Amino acid sequence: MPSKCPKCHQVIEDDSVCCAEVKYTWKCKACGKLSTGFVVPYGRCFLCGGENEVVEGYRGARPDQVAIVREAVQYEADMYQFYRLAMRRTSSRQLRAILEELYHKEEDHLDELEEKYHLHFDTGLRHPPERAEHILSQWIFQGIDFSDAEKHVLAVYDHAIAMERRTRDYFQAQADSLEPGPQKEIYRELAAEEEEHVSILETEREQFLRS
Repeated sequence: MPSKCPKCHQVIEDDSVCCAEVKYTWKCKACGKLSTGFVVPYGRCFLCGGENEVVEGYRGARPDQVAIVREAVQYEADMYQFYRLAMRRTSSRQLRAILEELYHKEEDHLDELEEKYHLHFDTGLRHPPERAEHILSQWIFQGIDFSDAEKHVLAVYDHAIAMERRTRDYFQAQADSLEPGPQKEIYRELAAEEEEHVSILETEREQFLRS
């Protein structure tokens, strides 16, 4: 029977998942720092930039469905941070406009996931501390020279397209492997969203080359 979210007290239908109380503990492989949350952007330590690994997973009811939600949020959060940080660094108005459009699309999608699954994200998921943003930028944009007015534009497009394709292909493969049901539909919706982003980026990249 329907229950209530323990944080917002809204009614949760039988076929949905509430992740309001779900937290994972992460440990940095490099410096050993512990952190908690539903996901960590790019799975990177906010102290040193090292790779995090889960040391305490979720063992409650319906862990398989919670795992799907966490995967979805992880991919969306990673792309959200990529667009948000790249938008701040580029000097190209054309590129900034596209990044901002995609940033808002990812923001809307995170909002939808948060509302649908009663996630109640920590502030750090969307807006990490300044030090964490610096570390993320160094890692995400490694090899991209933003001081080069032209070359960095193609580099950002290529990086973004590769990330979106990888995400789309993963979601589609997961959908194809499942029988009809809620989990399959989640993955299908996510794959379609990423396909739209790939199309936008590829079109804009071609227009940039012609300009």
